[in-house]
Amino acid sequence: MSDSNLRQQPEDIHDQLPDGADVSPGEIEDRLTTLVSDYKVPLDEARRSVISTYLDETDGDHTDIASENQEVDLADIDEPEQWVDVTAKVVDLWEPRSDAIAQVGLLGDETGTIKFTKWAKSDLPELAEGRVYRLGNVVSDEYQGQYSVKLNRTTTIDEVDLDIEVGDNTTEAEGALVDIQNGSGLIKRCPEDDCTRVLQNGRCSEHGEGEGEFDLRIKGVLDDGDTVQEVIFDQEATEQAAGITLEEAQERAMDALDTSVVADDVRDATLGRYYRVNGPVMGRYLLVNEFEQVEEIHDPEEILITARSV
Repeated sequence: MSDSNLRQQPEDIHDQLPDGADVSPGEIEDRLTTLVSDYKVPLDEARRSVISTYLDETDGDHTDIASENQEVDLADIDEPEQWVDVTAKVVDLWEPRSDAIAQVGLLGDETGTIKFTKWAKSDLPELAEGRVYRLGNVVSDEYQGQYSVKLNRTTTIDEVDLDIEVGDNTTEAEGALVDIQNGSGLIKRCPEDDCTRVLQNGRCSEHGEGEGEFDLRIKGVLDDGDTVQEVIFDQEATEQAAGITLEEAQERAMDALDTSVVADDVRDATLGRYYRVNGPVMGRYLLVNEFEQVEEIHDPEEILITARSV
């Protein structure tokens, strides 16, 4: 949104407020700028939030600023930066890793589950485990194919008097691991609280340059001859499948002065093996919670050629 569009909003908002609203266009502009510039709230949502705040202060009518977001099922959240409304049950609450986080946990509806984060600075009511809420104006986030939602200062929270039977979004797949994708092996993740994005050339796409924290993973493709499924093995699963610990991987990389040797080790240990895996599907990827090696393929190139020829 252009600066000119932002500048024209304060007067428009001021004209919509009741006479009892003791606020100037300058104060409205300051509040809008904070939301848009500091909190990265889309201008339309920031506008509704500002109007709502001043209507609350004057007991005004909120009818004209009802949320224009689409209410979606959790399973339909499949891209970042979506501003949506959801009705979901608080399945689990976890211990926040930072004072900046008020609450973090798992939401669920009939279609599955998704992680949520409520920031301390958002100053929102507490969510209770086992209760169902309609959450208006939450924003989606994504890393490595896994989606989450964040509650921000414009989010509305209304408890709903109903129960939800939370669906299971885990699935099972099996096949030969026919490809190890870039980004496998020893990687570094952003060290910022509640951010696990992989650093690219030492930079996090959200937080900039950072030292990073080491992690181990496999991004690959399972092929059973009929269908393919992209998968991500986390650190624990990668250690088991590749027979190498994170500490050993770091030592290998330090000795060689090159992290790519770890990816080569992982590839040698897993490519062409036949696995049965299960876990939630997030976007393109199945996130492996459990796996077993069903059969050992001694010639990875042969199984790759066979799979591609089907």
